[in-house]
Amino acid sequence: MKIFYYLMLFVCFINTGIVQAQNNYPQNYFRNPLNIPMQLAANFGAVRTNHFHMGLDLRTNSQENLPVLAAAEGYVSRIKVERYGFGNAVYITHPNGYTTVYAHLNKYFNQLDEYVKERQYKDEKWEQDITFQPGQFPVEKGQQIALSGNTGGSAGPHLHFEIRDTKTEECLNPLLFGFAIPDNIAPIISGLYWYDRRFSTYEPGANNIAVKKEGNAYTANLIQVSSPEISFAIKAVDKANKGFNLGIYQTELFMDGNLMYSFKIDKIHYDDTRYINGCIDYTKFIRDKMGIQHLSDLPGMKLQHYSLPNLSGIIKLQDENVHAIEIVLKDVKGNTSRLTTKVQLSKTSEKISYTAKTIMANQGKIITTENTEIAFSKNAMYDAVNFSAYEKPDTDPNAVSNTIVLHNPYIPVQDEYTLKIKPNRKLTNTEKDKAIILLDYGSDKTVVKVKWNGDWAEGKFNRLGTAKLLIDNNLPSVSSGWAEGALVNSSSLLLKGTTKVGDIISFRAELDGKWLRFTRVKDNFVYIFDEKCPKGSGSHTLKVTTINTAGNTNTQTFTFRR
Repeated sequence: MKIFYYLMLFVCFINTGIVQAQNNYPQNYFRNPLNIPMQLAANFGAVRTNHFHMGLDLRTNSQENLPVLAAAEGYVSRIKVERYGFGNAVYITHPNGYTTVYAHLNKYFNQLDEYVKERQYKDEKWEQDITFQPGQFPVEKGQQIALSGNTGGSAGPHLHFEIRDTKTEECLNPLLFGFAIPDNIAPIISGLYWYDRRFSTYEPGANNIAVKKEGNAYTANLIQVSSPEISFAIKAVDKANKGFNLGIYQTELFMDGNLMYSFKIDKIHYDDTRYINGCIDYTKFIRDKMGIQHLSDLPGMKLQHYSLPNLSGIIKLQDENVHAIEIVLKDVKGNTSRLTTKVQLSKTSEKISYTAKTIMANQGKIITTENTEIAFSKNAMYDAVNFSAYEKPDTDPNAVSNTIVLHNPYIPVQDEYTLKIKPNRKLTNTEKDKAIILLDYGSDKTVVKVKWNGDWAEGKFNRLGTAKLLIDNNLPSVSSGWAEGALVNSSSLLLKGTTKVGDIISFRAELDGKWLRFTRVKDNFVYIFDEKCPKGSGSHTLKVTTINTAGNTNTQTFTFRR
């Protein structure tokens, strides 16, 4: 018995050493940044449009203005104020080599809030990105640093929380730092797919396999495939005991007991986050709103620290035998799900052929039509694409080109490509100055101001869809919610911005000749009354100047009493 006891102790010691070797992050160094229990609305690595989710979204009970606390001692090293993205954010650098980030905030703590406000008035600019020295704003663990909110690219009240390596600026999975979030629920599998890898995952695309749940295990019937080179993908979600559908942390693929592929989401750099498009079935995600993650590497996917080296996940079936497949999914707590099935090569189908317009991963290419040139870098594509580009007439009276069809919006692009369009008539210099390219990719539009290269209108994009060259002479504008000269008793002024094409890229407000700080909330502009315009201060003139993407400028004047 003693020998057995010491043997088990030795095994436990070895296993503990393995775990510690895999996770050298300090445990329980960082506290919960809220005063309520941590509940996840999203975890690290969850699939988002064109990026991984880079932190934890902590639920705030659907409320704003909860106290946000420093997760550990350190100093405020940076703040950001921006329309989209993080909205209002605080960065705290800690002495142990990590930086924590707190985003979508409503308000900083008073001393910091006053500093930011002074800087905005000095710069006459609302958006800010300010860095600080260690002695300027030191903080203690648990000190209130802000109030939670719903600013920036937030779809509802919550706190976005990140932990970064201060030196490399890589975002690290916060769940590896020992936060007490109860979780005994294994990942939930709802779909399995296979792909013919002789040409590309995009053509002919995903082949669906029915999945059955039997107790705590998942199974699928024998999969008969028509290609000797295949790969798999999985549709699955994870859940904590309380929370939303979360992303998958780790997956392993085995064939006949041999590990073929494995990914684990421990750390990601913001420079690499767009590589999410090479980790998922992008077509299914954009077209069908389905999150399906590849269990293989696409040739143009260069995300570091994600999958194990020398394991591509591409299965080469060199016989017609039945082969055992096992897929293992794990969350950070070790909760595990398994899917087992078998695969067999049947009659081989015809292979898709390469064409003159095939764009390969890791190979740049220029595609042309009669009046268009599309230049892709070698890092543009994740997998091979038989690219389709053509022109068709456009009936928009402001269009000065055909509509250019750029394949379809269901194929992702990593690097920006350069699109050149030749107008269908001679343009005046004034028209050239108001020229824009509009790219429509179905779910949204992107508009860029043209850069002229001789007779070619040029713009850069990172989505595919349909494009056209337009002349935009429309003025941007703002509308007020009060009658001219009216007495305003509310706590704020709201101006609603509109422009026919593109965006309002510049907004400037002056109250009685002096710059006034308006916050931008998507297309609205909000000023909260303060000492710049106190009650009883009489009549005021507000001059607002807006500029849109094409460069059209509009100045409007409003009056009110306070």
